[in-house]
Amino acid sequence: MSEGTEVSRLGRGAPSHLDQRPRGEQGTVRLTTAQALVRFLGAQWSERDGQRQRLFAGVLGIFGHGNVAGVGQALLQEELAAGPDGADLPYVLARNEQAMVHTAVAYARQRDRLTTWACTASVGPGSTNMLTGAALATINRLPVLLLPSSTFATRAAGPLLQELEQPHGGDLTVNDAFRPLSRFYDEVRRPEQLPSILLSAMRVLTDPVETGAVTISLPQDVQAEAHDWPVELFAERVHHVARPPAEPARIAQAAEIIRSARRPMIVAGGGVHHAQAEDALAALCTATGIPVGETQSGKGSLLHGHPQLLGAVGSTGTTAANAVAAQADVVIGIGTRYQDFTTASRTAFAAEGVRFVNLNIAPFDAVKHSGLTVVGDAREGLTALSEALEGWSVDDDFRDEQARLWADWDAQVEVAHHPSPEATDALADGLLTQGAVLGLVNELSDPRDVLLCAAGSMPGDLHKSWRVRDRRGYHVEYGYSCMGYEVPAAIGIRWADPTRDVFAMVGDGGYLMMPTELVTAVQERTKVIVVLVQNHGFHSIGSLSQSLGSQRFGTAYRARNEATGRLDGDVLPVDLAANARSLGCHVIEVHDRAGLEAAIAEAKAAPADGGPVVIHVETDPLVHGPDSASWWDVPVGEVSELESTRGARAEYEQHKAAQRTHLAPADLLPTHDPNDQTHN
Repeated sequence: MSEGTEVSRLGRGAPSHLDQRPRGEQGTVRLTTAQALVRFLGAQWSERDGQRQRLFAGVLGIFGHGNVAGVGQALLQEELAAGPDGADLPYVLARNEQAMVHTAVAYARQRDRLTTWACTASVGPGSTNMLTGAALATINRLPVLLLPSSTFATRAAGPLLQELEQPHGGDLTVNDAFRPLSRFYDEVRRPEQLPSILLSAMRVLTDPVETGAVTISLPQDVQAEAHDWPVELFAERVHHVARPPAEPARIAQAAEIIRSARRPMIVAGGGVHHAQAEDALAALCTATGIPVGETQSGKGSLLHGHPQLLGAVGSTGTTAANAVAAQADVVIGIGTRYQDFTTASRTAFAAEGVRFVNLNIAPFDAVKHSGLTVVGDAREGLTALSEALEGWSVDDDFRDEQARLWADWDAQVEVAHHPSPEATDALADGLLTQGAVLGLVNELSDPRDVLLCAAGSMPGDLHKSWRVRDRRGYHVEYGYSCMGYEVPAAIGIRWADPTRDVFAMVGDGGYLMMPTELVTAVQERTKVIVVLVQNHGFHSIGSLSQSLGSQRFGTAYRARNEATGRLDGDVLPVDLAANARSLGCHVIEVHDRAGLEAAIAEAKAAPADGGPVVIHVETDPLVHGPDSASWWDVPVGEVSELESTRGARAEYEQHKAAQRTHLAPADLLPTHDPNDQTHN
């Protein structure tokens, strides 16, 4: 990736004064623990396929008494020493600790997990605010370095401000909450511990199997403590990101099972993107005719228009992908962890005797659904599978069926993106539909632009209907589905590649969770385009509530009605456009289709260093996108006084009866005769 002016302005990629130190220099240098940490991080690189990049783009942070005189002082010292060329580890002031982790995670995903950010926070609430970000990073297998501050290791002045006291354990701190959320956790209680902790942390950050949130807890007194460090600790280090090949015997077994299939199907997960395996997947599918259903993080593994692309699979899937999934006799999972949305809560793959073949770099994911485990890098594994399947293909009838199913689905998407004048006229107050908004953004954005979303009803509609035209063009966080991810993540994506515009799609519920990072975008003159969809409540949960018999209770942004005592009064007089404007954004308010078209054009034409643009548009929350003909397991009350709940429970039990265990091992189930030419 070429470094743009925005990246250079923040200092990433700039030469460092530290890099001029002669190699082989011996002796020690006296630094505080925080100064040693900062100097070490600035000298770390990652490498894959011979391409090198800095492991850390910089440090995001908010200072308090727990880190301002430690990590803060160290960052200032490095910045002043670097001068106008910029520090190896530039500092960016964030506004919310959870949000800055989201920025770092989105950056790492956009850079294929080869570069990330470190995040520093103060003692107590500053650090625990990062817990949600840590969970999101680990669930999505994305690297981020968290540096929460902690109370005194010496306990000289305890109990301190913001210190957790537990009578059963004097060594416990609030930072221990990071342990179950992190792939690696340690605390630096003595300066001498720092080198081994840092080397272990770098290993996990650059391991494609183990990566996730890496947390190093830093007591505030240890941050400021001086030590004589070996100078070789600060030598430039290059961490190799491996592409382990799968065992040839496993590839051969996988090919044998696939050759026996009449209706195989690939489930493409995020591992396809992380391994840059899109071309290898396309080559395999073109040669064999095996259709592909995509997970949320795997969407874009095949680009729109590929004849084997059936779109999203599962609870938010297309009818095309779900129809093939229901009859698939072999399911080939590539880099997926089989989340419940992907499997429609284990109802999507319903054929008797269905078998799974799982190619995954992580053994933990490869064993799921009793699949044949093929452990290795997705790109290497797909290339090997293509060679093992040379000359084999599904029959022409199956290829034709895929084309028919996709054409039927694509027609439904067209209707959602371009509702008829009659349907539009019937909408409340002439509002746009959410589908029309998404369709216009899809059509008027450039193929290389990035679509971003995280929570609510839009991720489902986007999964089903967004037409991906570039491998990096779709970024929906649906491992943790964290409301508030959208704005800070958009900043991270833009920093990762300033040559692309980023469209952050966010509902009013998600926006209200975390709009504050718009100020960071203003501060750094970072252009992101936020499409703020106002529907006065939680659209997704309102729809789910109604389907589960709970009548949209507690999901609308309404005033309390004095007559009923319930939250069913007037719409709240909240002006989110004015809110965004007050934060320094350029705001465009939209009221119809023509206005939205003009707003997208204006946002696209805005200067690259002009800061954030917010497009505010109201939609009708009661108009839904095309149905996926699928299910998601959300338990309904077994007994209820409400007729609506009793009806929903009866429907729930019908779906529950179709749930599968997928316990039979793939290599023990009967196979079709590979010499049977009816499917070759």
